[in-house]
Amino acid sequence: MPNIIHYAIPFFIVTVIIEVVLTVKVKMETYEYKDAVTSIAMGLGNVFVGLFTKALILGTFLFMYQYHLFTIPFTWWAWVLVLFAEDFAYYWFHRISHESRLFWASHVVHHSSQKYNLSTALRQTWTGSFYTFIFWFPLILIGFHPIMVVMQMSISLLYQYWIHTELINKLPKWFEAIFNTPSHHRVHHATNPQYLDRNHAGIFIIWDKLFGTFEPEVEKPVYGLVSNINTHNPLKVAFIEWIQMFKDVFTSKTSIRKKMLYFFKPPGWKHDGTGTLSTDLRKKWEQNKKAEN
Repeated sequence: MPNIIHYAIPFFIVTVIIEVVLTVKVKMETYEYKDAVTSIAMGLGNVFVGLFTKALILGTFLFMYQYHLFTIPFTWWAWVLVLFAEDFAYYWFHRISHESRLFWASHVVHHSSQKYNLSTALRQTWTGSFYTFIFWFPLILIGFHPIMVVMQMSISLLYQYWIHTELINKLPKWFEAIFNTPSHHRVHHATNPQYLDRNHAGIFIIWDKLFGTFEPEVEKPVYGLVSNINTHNPLKVAFIEWIQMFKDVFTSKTSIRKKMLYFFKPPGWKHDGTGTLSTDLRKKWEQNKKAEN
């Protein structure tokens, strides 16, 4: 089974160069040399780690496939089904990655840039591939062959590459209504209170609309994290949240039960209630909006 991400690397390089040229031409100051280099370094590291984790993921999927409930054949309609099923699984993986610190520790890497361009799409985790694949277990148990699932996971990742740009404003309404687009995903990367933890879509934006996490792009997004890490060091970008999380677990003066909650509660949660949560910021924004109306 070919790793289509590897074949796409030349395409990534060419399109980043094209976007840089276009960005300079229209005088949009979205590219910063150090930031782009960091993103590319994180992407290369992710590809290297993937040489090992792909075997882990496929091996685990093949083991679990022994217990599948149905046998879904390699037919055209099965590929249509796995397109939607995998995207549904991705939505919940992505959403929980913002709601549980254990998964945020690896996903935060992708949000750590304060810029938004195609190089940002390459800023990928070095640790998430070792454990986040558990969200796709149900697809294997239902009866989708592991090769189909792994292939569709790669296709989804490729789709999400092109939506990391500010050069595309809005697409036709019918497309915006069904698919994830640059406009929708800019919201996801923004720290504006109304945009926090919204638009978790992979390919289809319909899941966000169905489960109440959709937010349209209205005001200009401000990118990055609620508390930015302010570093271009790839090692720090990759592991800073893991270090902070374990530091909170081992240094907090509380019960073992509450210590363990640092892994599962949302980012920013503190056992003594002093943490600032993105959900709190959004709630305050919603309350102010109601008061204005």
